Amino acid sequence: MNKKTDKRSLVDLSTKTFIQVVALLFALMLVAIILTYVIPKGRFRVDADGCIDYLAYEEIKGAGGIPIHKGLLAPVLVFFSDNGLTLIMLSLFLLVIFAAFQVMNDVGGIRVLIGAVSERFSSKRMLLPAIISFVFMCFGAFLGQFEEMLTMLPIVTALCVMIGFDSFTGFLVSIIACGFGFASAITNPFTVLLASSIIGANPMEHIIFRIIIFIAMYLLLLGFIYLYIRKIGRDPSKSLTIEHDRSLRAAGEESAEESLAPQDAKRIRLTYTAFLLICLAILITCSAMSSLRDYTVVILIAYFLIFGPIAGIVSVRDPKRVFSSFLKGITGALPTILFIALASSVKYIFDEGQIMPTIVNQINGIVEGKDPYMIALVLYAIILVLEFFISSSTAKAILVMGMLAVVNVGLSKQMLVLIYTFADGYTNVLFPTSPVLLISLSMIKVDYFKWVKKSLPLFVGTLALVILFMFIGIVTGY
Repeated sequence: MNKKTDKRSLVDLSTKTFIQVVALLFALMLVAIILTYVIPKGRFRVDADGCIDYLAYEEIKGAGGIPIHKGLLAPVLVFFSDNGLTLIMLSLFLLVIFAAFQVMNDVGGIRVLIGAVSERFSSKRMLLPAIISFVFMCFGAFLGQFEEMLTMLPIVTALCVMIGFDSFTGFLVSIIACGFGFASAITNPFTVLLASSIIGANPMEHIIFRIIIFIAMYLLLLGFIYLYIRKIGRDPSKSLTIEHDRSLRAAGEESAEESLAPQDAKRIRLTYTAFLLICLAILITCSAMSSLRDYTVVILIAYFLIFGPIAGIVSVRDPKRVFSSFLKGITGALPTILFIALASSVKYIFDEGQIMPTIVNQINGIVEGKDPYMIALVLYAIILVLEFFISSSTAKAILVMGMLAVVNVGLSKQMLVLIYTFADGYTNVLFPTSPVLLISLSMIKVDYFKWVKKSLPLFVGTLALVILFMFIGIVTGY
């Protein structure tokens, strides 16, 4: 067996992409710092039981904005904040999964698996995007998976390139499909179940309506995907990832030249099939069991850290080569940690500047005296604004639903949960404060602003459907 190792890293960020993303996030940091000097500071009263009373707001007089040096050091300080442990776990998660998949790539695991799948679907090529996007939407809608799906992006993009599509198609059918499923939630534990428990709603009531929403959003996304596939089919130069895909194909051609004995190929295929199936089983088990749900990322970190190298060693029986690839994967993924730090800094600055309570307090005054349709739109817009600065679904659910639980806005509890879910989900694949979106785009070498321009029709359609379903929900008494 040829032991030549691919020198290319799976997370191969160009200097231009890296600078653009860092500049964008740093600009958002500066805007956040400025806002702490413009918006008055405030706080909510805490009762004797330690619960926040969202109706008892008081402005903090004579307080200035966050100290400039503290705002500029936010990308470091955020790791020592209340959310620091979560960010550290996410950073470690990304490092180890990319390292494990780097090993999988270098030992030929991706090539062998993709070859087997592409051969099976060679006569049903156009069916594959529909199947993959549906599976990923189900992961988001039922299990609340999103960040974890980054593990699948290298394989899905490679598969799409192999069967004649492009990396951008792989990005659409995996990350974007999962984001759409997260927003079109049916039993998503991080939105529907958590928000329902906070506000005292039954998450299973009117579930048929949410299933209808899921189907409608799936068809919308699928239409967008097939329009894009048709466009690049007519003119391949229209592909957003044409240069990136050329390098992928060149790497594939180089690896194809390596001699893989039939017994070696079979061993690699069986090893990594088992490796991925166990990963899938872990995701499903942890999502289904409330006792394990909070430990999903930790369990995955341990799994990829231990069994990523083991799978590589079983495949090629060369520990030195495997550990070299694992280290290369970690090194290649290091820039993504900066993305996470910068994106998370915006919320940190808002929290330290104590202006979030002031923003949230305006909801009562804005919705007072409005009709239900206007209230729904206003709440949706407000949660969208919060989403820009707070990407964590759990943090927003506690903040927003805790407040709505004590505020009478004239809408049913199920309707409030639906509005929250709509506003929380789709922005994960649109706003530049979403680390997963930025990391995914950087992996396929697509500029963020190109993505916004390309996806504009998709999100205009999404917004139209969201408003339509909110109004239908109000009319039907959802």
